[in-house]
Amino acid sequence: MSESHVVEVLVTRLDADAQLPIKAHPGDAGFDLCSVVDVHIPPLGRAVIPVGLSIALPPGYVGLVHPRSGLAKRYGLTLTNSPGTIDAGYRGPIEVLAINHDPEQGVSISKGERIAQLLIQSLPQVRWHEVKDLPDTHRGSGGFGSTGRASI
Repeated sequence: MSESHVVEVLVTRLDADAQLPIKAHPGDAGFDLCSVVDVHIPPLGRAVIPVGLSIALPPGYVGLVHPRSGLAKRYGLTLTNSPGTIDAGYRGPIEVLAINHDPEQGVSISKGERIAQLLIQSLPQVRWHEVKDLPDTHRGSGGFGSTGRASI
């Protein structure tokens, strides 16, 4: 990636054990966020998990906190507000709002464990233009389930 496409994000460790966000593999979209505490989330329970970091995104960017697919698959662990939004003006601690969807098994997260992934995205400038009618499309106003049944 050329230097002209690099976005500088300032980061502060709020906890001495906090790990800086890192991509597991070259080309990955998300930067792994790791817990700075041990936490147990009971069946159908929720937890706020700190990652020990705060960031300063440049104007025109947003941080989106997504669940990790492996935790979702293995334990039913996901995020209550997925994706979580980190606005460019926010300077507080990054926390992951986790929920355990398993009705029988609790989930234990260890300090240092990868718990979410952070995607940094640019935002377009938007100007709203009110009109009386919207242009037609093939889909039209079809909502939930209107494009056919997906196999599960």
